[in-house]
Amino acid sequence: MKQEKAVKKKAGKSVSEAKSGFCTDFPVSEFILRNYKNFNARVTRDALLAYWQHIERGGKMFWAVAGAMSSAQLGITLAPAIRAGLIHGLSVTGANLEESLFRLVAHKSYKDFPNYRYFTKEDDTLILDQGMRRVTDTSIPEDEAFRAVEKIIVPIWKSATEHGQSRFWHEYLYEVVLSLSSNMYEGDPDECWLLAAAQNNLPIVVPGHEDSTFGNIFASYVKTGECRASIVKSGIEYMVAFYDQYRELSQGAGVGFFQIGGGIAGDFPICVVPSIKYDLREPVRPWAYFCQISDSTTSYGSYSGATPNEKITWDKLTKATPMFVIESDATIVTPLILTSLLECRRDPVRAKELFGEFASEIQYER
Repeated sequence: MKQEKAVKKKAGKSVSEAKSGFCTDFPVSEFILRNYKNFNARVTRDALLAYWQHIERGGKMFWAVAGAMSSAQLGITLAPAIRAGLIHGLSVTGANLEESLFRLVAHKSYKDFPNYRYFTKEDDTLILDQGMRRVTDTSIPEDEAFRAVEKIIVPIWKSATEHGQSRFWHEYLYEVVLSLSSNMYEGDPDECWLLAAAQNNLPIVVPGHEDSTFGNIFASYVKTGECRASIVKSGIEYMVAFYDQYRELSQGAGVGFFQIGGGIAGDFPICVVPSIKYDLREPVRPWAYFCQISDSTTSYGSYSGATPNEKITWDKLTKATPMFVIESDATIVTPLILTSLLECRRDPVRAKELFGEFASEIQYER
């Protein structure tokens, strides 16, 4: 006790802070710095440090989100990060876009299946009969999610058809989520990244939006003649709009690229740089940062498993781009990174002090 009392507060630090050298307002950052020393842990730490350095210099960050991240409730940390100005644009699958909305309107009706690995075909047939659509260990309720949202969005589609309007896929979802009354919320609106993005009018691209539940539902209304396919702008039009959005995002300190998974959600937006350079034949700034979280191992012809160096040959990245590949589960890694960044955003001065001694250890060409 005497020894502990002898450790006095210095420069506003508590006893525990004085012993550890860390600030207790940064518990997740402290955990990462203290424990993440090697292998994928070290890459996670270095990617985090480089991300914050980029933001601190006034840079922006564009996210590409594949997989079932919205069903996995990534919005718990993604939504606050959007509101805090840590994310400045998104490329998402149509499934992730709509599933963020589903979590908002039907959260209490979801069912989890932690023992899914041991299910039989009969078990999954029973889940089907219950009106649930399983996504690994959780499930989306058809009536409370799909059909509830269908009642709201179909009149919007029909109105657009009647008036000859044409909008991007995400703009229809923006309108829906912004129009919801609070009594329709089953989930926490503070944890809905789609709502946060809509409130901030974040630029979004949704390549391959047809490959989603509401893409299928929309197709059915086009088939019956109740809606026109032309009310939804195409993927080509998404890229045309993204040319200008990228130029704006890349001003100043530039824009980085943070990717979860692979596939079209990642490859579509990262191609904007070589397309401006080679197809439009106009000057363009390269991506200022690159990080991918993926559990796909490097393999023949796989985009998800391709190393960042391969992207240099396509002029998507350069040899000077800070590059990080975290081979891990994004549902584990991403909330840690985002929570640490939110800690930094709350106290940038202390964050600079905390991270400063590690900055020189980050392995990339500056």
